[in-house]
Order: sequence, then C-alpha cells, then structure tokens
Amino acid sequence: MNEKKNLHTPSMRKARKRTRKDTAVVDFDRHAVLKDIGKGRLYHLDTYGCQANEADSETIRGILEKLGFAETEEESRADLILLNTCVVRSSAANRVFGELGRLKRYKRDNPDLILGVAGCLPQDESATERILKEHPHVDLIFGTHNIHRLPELLETALLSKEKVVEVLSEEGDIVENLPKRRFHAKKAYVNIMYGCDEFCTYCVVPYTRGKERSRPFEAILAEIDKLIEEGYREVTLLGQNVNAYGKDLESEASFADLLCAFHERDIARVRFTTSHPKDFDQETIEILARGGNLMPHIHLPVQAGSDEILRRMNRKYTSDDIVDLVGRIREAVPGISLTTDLIVGFPGETEADFADTLALLDKVRFEGAFTFMYSPREGTPAASFDHSVPPETKKERLHRLQKKVDEGYKRGHERFLGETVDVLVEGESKEEGMLKGYSPHHKLVHFAGGTGLVGAIVPVRITEAKTWFMRGEIDEESA
Repeated sequence: MNEKKNLHTPSMRKARKRTRKDTAVVDFDRHAVLKDIGKGRLYHLDTYGCQANEADSETIRGILEKLGFAETEEESRADLILLNTCVVRSSAANRVFGELGRLKRYKRDNPDLILGVAGCLPQDESATERILKEHPHVDLIFGTHNIHRLPELLETALLSKEKVVEVLSEEGDIVENLPKRRFHAKKAYVNIMYGCDEFCTYCVVPYTRGKERSRPFEAILAEIDKLIEEGYREVTLLGQNVNAYGKDLESEASFADLLCAFHERDIARVRFTTSHPKDFDQETIEILARGGNLMPHIHLPVQAGSDEILRRMNRKYTSDDIVDLVGRIREAVPGISLTTDLIVGFPGETEADFADTLALLDKVRFEGAFTFMYSPREGTPAASFDHSVPPETKKERLHRLQKKVDEGYKRGHERFLGETVDVLVEGESKEEGMLKGYSPHHKLVHFAGGTGLVGAIVPVRITEAKTWFMRGEIDEESA
C-alpha cells in the first residue's frame, strides 16, 4: 500500500444523533458494479459476535464470491483476510486486536495481501483510531452500514493500492437483494430490521448499528419464499429488538403480523432473536400459541433482577413485569423453553441487587443464559457511572450466577428424558459415529447415525440429560 489514503473515519458524536431522514430501500444490483476483481484470488473470513454479525458475514461471503473470490480455510493461502468484528463485549474486541498482531506475519510474507477489518468494532471511533495507529498493516476498514459497498472498496484497495477506511456514522439505506453465501444448507438467518433505539446505558449497539429501520414486509416474505424453494428447513428472524418491527413503517405491519405470515408458510421451523421484554405484546404471545412451525423457545434478555439496576440500565421494565410476562407466555405456550442474558457487576450493584437477580432466576426458572461481567464501553452513559464493582466481586458473583444458570440448563434437559423430540441434524458430533442437532425447544442433542441424515429432521428418544446437551437414539417407531 502506498501513502495515498481514502479515510472516512467514524464519529461517536454523529452516531449519537437520530436523523429524521426517511430510510430509502434500494436494490443492490442497481448500485453495485460487480467486476471480476476476485478471479483467481482466495479469501478467508473470521466472524466474531452475535447472529447479526453472522448474517453480515453471509452477505460478505456472497459479495466476495460474486466478485470471483473463492473461500479458503488456510490464512497462508489467502489474498484477502477479513475480520468481521464485535465491540459489544470487551473480550471480543481484545481478541480482534490480538489477531491483527498475529496476522502481520502474513503481510510480511505476501505484501499484496489485503487485510481488512469490518463490522461493529470500526464503528467505535477510538477502536478505528487504535487500528490505524497500532496496526498500519491493515489495508481496509469498513463498518456495519456500508457492506453493500464492498466491491468499490475492494477495487480501490486492490487496484489502486490505497489504504481504504470508510466507516459511516449515520446509517445508510436498506439494501435489498444482497447476495448471500449461507453457513448452513438448511438453516438461514433473515434480517427483518436493523439498528436499535433502546439506548440501554451499557450498550454501544445504537451507535454501531444506528437507528431502527424495518425491512419492507413483502421483501421479507419474498426472501422466506425463496429459502423455501431452495429447501431450507429453518429460518431465524433477526433484529436487535424484533418486537419493534414495523414501528417505523407507514404500514401497520407488526412483528405479530410477520409471525402470522410465516406460520402459514411451508417451512418446518421459525425462530427469532432478540426480544426486548418491554415490547413483547399479547398479540405476539397469541400468535406463538398457534404452535406448528413457530418453535417453543424464546430468548428473552432480562439483564438483571434488581429494579434499581434495571432503572440504571434504562431497561424500562421491572422484575415484576418479567414475572408477569413469563406467566402469560407459559400460559399460552405450555412447556416453552426460555433463555436469557444476564450482567453482573453493573456500576452500583450491591449484594442485595445481585440477590434480586438470583431470586428472579428462581421465580422464572430460565433454562439457560448467557452471562457476562460488566465492562464499560467507551461512549456509553454507564462508562461514566460512579460506584464501580471491584473485579474480584464481579468474578465471585459471576461464579455464583453461572452455578444457578447451569442448574437451569440441566433441569431443562431432564424434563425430556424418555421423550421423543424432533432433531434438525446439523452435522457430525465430535464423538465418532455421532450426529448433532437441535430440538424444537433449542436443546442440543447428540445421537448415533449416518451422515446421510444431515439436514433431515429426525425423531430421537432422549436417554441421557447432561448440563450442556442431551443424548438419545433414533426412535425407529416414529421415524
């Protein structure tokens, strides 16, 4: 790369603003010039973070292969190495900076290699500055709002030999008909909306992903119908807050309307993530009660059980609201599996606050949770809150929380002992001769079987319940 640079760096100040401009819907094929710039070249892509990042990576893969690139698992053979990154948790961000240091050797061996960083991390102003300062061997940096411009960005980086940084602080338009190369042959992620307007005090997502923008109702249904044609068995609807779908549209389409439309379609399984408890309305619960292809599992992030901590987090509900919501969900969908997210050590969290979180787990009886120690994210309100919790206290609380969460995992598996569940087979298990897949309640199941069953939905009788998974055997009578 020469000294000439194309730099468009992010601004946290601009990202905090919510513009009034209408979000346009544009077609990728009309706005991207696809040239054969990748012909004869190999790419390697690593993905960090949540399902939204995985969905973005499917789009990145699709664009690259439209450009003529072929994928390789071997970094040493790659002409392009891209890291699609996360900034929500400090551990994910730290891993990326560690990887950038490690990957420098490939640039030494191959000066023509393009090394790029994409996703949420570049949307953080200080992170982009750090990449530019500490890792000058990085050639390409872009964010979450302009993935569709990857052909132009790569053309500049490859052909003009310029360092390219294009990170937009204001969200762009909704781009439809983006090419995708999916990670799974039978399961697909489908974005129904982008961004978040919740502004929880600990979270950077509203700044990295922008304001809430819903995709057009018909565009989502068209993508689902295409997936059905292609033989997909399961779709997961994605949004930072799927329950807010449609609130920004002129039409009266809602998330419940989407679920209703999917329920009527010929696809075996429909899931969604993530749901904000404050927006989980009764209409959605009543649609879920229809069952069928609407799977009996909801990931419902509650984050804490203390009303004071929830207030400081700006979550807009109380622990009693959670108990009431869960009661209504379970009344409508008996046997449903509920999982959650929980944070320990939020600024000001006392032992009594933490006890409230444990008490909420006892009341609600979640069957699993992602648990995190609070770490401040630059630019968020909570980063300036007083009364930080000592690291050793955070670790001790996390250990106690995980013990209770593990009990929930085990309890959730034990209730299926002796029952037959339908498993969508994802592939081979690490155990020789075993396959793995998920039940309707999103329980991981291992069982003996041939690879010809991959992609099929197989009845499996559960014979063993472990903390993290279940074991079983094919139920020949139900097959």
